[in-house]
Amino acid sequence: MRFLTIVLLLSCSEKKPTVQGNIVNDITQLNPIVVKDIITPTTINEIVDVVKATNGPISIGGGRFSMGGQTATEDAIQIDMRKFNRIVKFSKSQKQITVQAGIRWREVIQFIDKHDLSVRIMQTYANFTVGGSLSVNVHGRYVGEGPIILSVKSIKVVLANGEVVLASPSQNQDIFYAAIGGYGGIGIIAEATLLLTENCKVERKDEVMNIEDYEQYFVSEIKNNKNVIFHNADIYPNRFDEIRAVSYSRTTKSLTIQERLKPNDGNYGFNRFAIKAVSGASFGKWLRKDIANPIYYKSNPVQWRNYEATYDVRELEPSSRTKSTYVLQEYFVPVENFKSFYPRLVEILKDNEVNVLNISIRNAKQDPGSILAWAKTEVFAFVIYYEQGVTQSDKQKVKLWTQQLIDASLSLKGSYYLPYQIHATKQQFLKAYHKAKEFFEVKRKYDPTYKFKNKFFDAYYDDQAR
Repeated sequence: MRFLTIVLLLSCSEKKPTVQGNIVNDITQLNPIVVKDIITPTTINEIVDVVKATNGPISIGGGRFSMGGQTATEDAIQIDMRKFNRIVKFSKSQKQITVQAGIRWREVIQFIDKHDLSVRIMQTYANFTVGGSLSVNVHGRYVGEGPIILSVKSIKVVLANGEVVLASPSQNQDIFYAAIGGYGGIGIIAEATLLLTENCKVERKDEVMNIEDYEQYFVSEIKNNKNVIFHNADIYPNRFDEIRAVSYSRTTKSLTIQERLKPNDGNYGFNRFAIKAVSGASFGKWLRKDIANPIYYKSNPVQWRNYEATYDVRELEPSSRTKSTYVLQEYFVPVENFKSFYPRLVEILKDNEVNVLNISIRNAKQDPGSILAWAKTEVFAFVIYYEQGVTQSDKQKVKLWTQQLIDASLSLKGSYYLPYQIHATKQQFLKAYHKAKEFFEVKRKYDPTYKFKNKFFDAYYDDQAR
């Protein structure tokens, strides 16, 4: 995903997910949903009061960066968590922080940076809320890590009856392993206690290679290297046969970037031109691969780990989403099936003439027990960033090749990521997430009247109470 600040040596006014009256939408602008009301609590008691007083459906919204209606459904009360955003407790010696779920990662990092600590696991961009990240069980580019649940000590959850419970791997385990990665279906994650790690200086290095050589490169150079903090590999379209592997490794060298965090008020206007160039023509993709990237990666900057953790999602925002929009998908395959999956991935993308801007490869450890686990074993993740049209015909085309990619991953004991457009058939979903029925049983136990609802559950949840 880092390519967008690279194209043409990239350096906007902020474009946020839309809220118009009682219509909510996500970052893609593909999913406008009319809700009954939007509530913005600032205390846990306010959350409890709303849950107790509401008989109809409730949805939970954070940054609204999911892309398939996972934060809303028609005629629901949407609880917007973004003003429920305080730090509750912090221990430098124990390297732990307890936060309210609506706080953004940027705000967490700003606080812990003063104490030379870093987040252990998060996604690449710092605009997301902590609760939203937990609800989709995010991962990032952290070497030797995996889904965020690995860095969570405990969570506080508001259940459908208004009860507030503390859940952890040793207490209320069924709630812990269902709520994290549970898309707001079990209850409202109100607080989280996160495990932290030390901040450190990191140096960026990169290597270009044929994609066929990447798996061995990762195993020999990256996987067991304790000094490598961040790593990903970008596959260059449209040929998809060459990658650039980028790593940030612990170092004692002097800083070349003095700022501890990235600026919070960056101007990303030039990024819009870059996005247009890369998505608009093959020339733009060639320019990125053969001209801009080699210049950008000529140096090996040394910076703080926290600097690398504070990217702003605004740098991805195009000038307009009226006629086309930019969307993510992600697929996971066991590490041993890397070489079997990517040729099929490329074949499907080419056959369907998908306008791919980038594919990023990451590695993730096995999930420790979340019921809707996407990493049932150690996996390689393929994150696809692409452009699509906004008409119904365009959406149907995307649905077709998405289902083909899901089948390709399933055939290799893989899976796909749930926060994006809901194109998978129910059969595909149940095969990818074979404990889904167990998850739904937990939901029925704690939400017997089907209070917590969104488009994800509309698609896949068969509730006997309806």
